[in-house]
Amino acid sequence: MNESDYSMPVVKDAPLPFRMPDWIALAPFETYLGMSIDEAADGRAVLSMPFSVAHCQGAGLMHGGAMTSLADTALAIAIKTLLPEGTHFATIELSMQFKSPVRWGTIRGIAEVTDRTERDITGTVAIVDEDGITAATFQARFRVKRLHN
Repeated sequence: MNESDYSMPVVKDAPLPFRMPDWIALAPFETYLGMSIDEAADGRAVLSMPFSVAHCQGAGLMHGGAMTSLADTALAIAIKTLLPEGTHFATIELSMQFKSPVRWGTIRGIAEVTDRTERDITGTVAIVDEDGITAATFQARFRVKRLHN
């Protein structure tokens, strides 16, 4: 996407102004934050995101929302490795525990699906900094859209 594409409005009942390139790919928001997919297979995914000024909170640390976005996306990508292409699902519950501030560098979200029922999928993510320190841990539950016949 071009930088100007990020300001395009999303209009009610209109087609989305973007297209996902693949089933396992990053959406515009995730690309905007600088995320990349390093690994994705068998219910596991590793994503990375460099710390830039845009990710700062007022004291210069990485904003918790940026870390939460990486964690949520990493687990969604891990889930996509287990579902048929085009399956709709969404986060319905999440919890984030911050353990250590991120001051610089690139962080990684290491995600793993831990449980799956007919419609609910749960998993965990460790947010790890370049020194190998776990900055945060994340747990979430996603729900797969019910198919109507």
